[in-house]
Amino acid sequence: MIPAERQKKILELIATHQIISITQLVEEIGVSHMTIRRDIKALEAMGQVVPISGGVQLIERLINEPTHDDKSLLHPEEKAAIGAKAAEFVPERGTVFLDAGTTTYEIARHIKDYADLLVVTNDFEIARWLMRHGRCKLMHTGGTVNKDSYSSVGELAARFIKNISIDVAFLSASSWSSEGTTTPDESKIIVKNAIIKSARSKILVSDSSKYGKVATFTITDLSVFNVIITDKNLQKKSQAMIDKRGVTVILA
Repeated sequence: MIPAERQKKILELIATHQIISITQLVEEIGVSHMTIRRDIKALEAMGQVVPISGGVQLIERLINEPTHDDKSLLHPEEKAAIGAKAAEFVPERGTVFLDAGTTTYEIARHIKDYADLLVVTNDFEIARWLMRHGRCKLMHTGGTVNKDSYSSVGELAARFIKNISIDVAFLSASSWSSEGTTTPDESKIIVKNAIIKSARSKILVSDSSKYGKVATFTITDLSVFNVIITDKNLQKKSQAMIDKRGVTVILA
């Protein structure tokens, strides 16, 4: 069986089982572990599969992004740990950007006492919390309101961000892989790209449950980030692939 045929068979087996181990693939296809691992590596490079705990699965396509309220209930412990670790990268003076998201919200909780810090955000929940509890200076981007994510999106928000010099930007992602970040919401692209262009240091904060997912619209290549902060459930193979992109991975 030639590699293309094996790889097609592997994809069919993964689709059937959802998650399948290397050992199972060896038994089903009748080739060596080394051959299966080469095929899996080739499929990973093509963005079709992703290694997870216990085996490998197909890249999941994200059609719709969950609402802010729904996301706030997902993986709270991982997000809290990521937020605490990310806060270590926040200078006590300067300007930081907190992208809209429930993980960046956790960062805000750890920097409320930084009186000489300017926090810029497009997230209404972050702004609301810092207005009540924070000593830091605060700016909101304004712009078109996305009611599901409690955030501002679109051209006006992006135009505001382009006029701000950002020391450190913390960006969220609903779907990401070793290739980059994607979104099902086209209106977010212009805002996130404006953040990336305006920031000297760019940090992606996203839990590992979002790794291996892909959405319709590409935001950016993973190599634009200086650091990625995620949780300890990210597989070592995935960490190695990110490392090859020249990006530092920190597990919280």
